Amino acid sequence: MDTKLTLKLNKTIIDKAKEYAKEKNISLSKMIENYLQALTNKESEEIEISPLVESLMGVISIQETDRKKDYTDYLSEKYK
Repeated sequence: MDTKLTLKLNKTIIDKAKEYAKEKNISLSKMIENYLQALTNKESEEIEISPLVESLMGVISIQETDRKKDYTDYLSEKYK
């Protein structure tokens, strides 16, 4: 069931959003509905990892260090 919603937004943002929606051949209402649905969808909290990114996982190994200590040492050295 569709329901009407009134929003107050900056005119410049509305104009840009209308232009974007027109370029994508979608109504502004549908675009906002899709956005709000994505925000509120519990399943969307899981990030989908593309095959390229997945293939790169583990390529670089980072040794776990005490970052706070390392940064403190860096600052001490810098401001001697």
